[in-house]
Amino acid sequence: MLIFLAVLLLFLLPWPWNLIAFLVIVPLWVLELFGWNRKVKNRRKAVGAETLIGKQAVVTADCRPKGQVRLEGEIWEARCDSGAGVGDNVRVIGRDGLVLVVAPAGA
Repeated sequence: MLIFLAVLLLFLLPWPWNLIAFLVIVPLWVLELFGWNRKVKNRRKAVGAETLIGKQAVVTADCRPKGQVRLEGEIWEARCDSGAGVGDNVRVIGRDGLVLVVAPAGA
């Protein structure tokens, strides 16, 4: 955002103020880039089926042992070895490919 401001001021301000504004804002923009890089560099990834482990889901098709669950607005194929009926709350305990392994929420 700062780089756009620097270029805009370069064209809008009269000489020599346009150059002064440009030379002040560009280093601030570089510092902003370094700050963002440092902040997000070691952030843990928040995508993929692995991030679903430990979350609660609702059974939409009987899991005896295979069925379906709704998790965060998406329907997933699931396997529940102890069995779960429609409407039951389950917890994701693992995955096998794109099949979620679930257990009753109380277990």
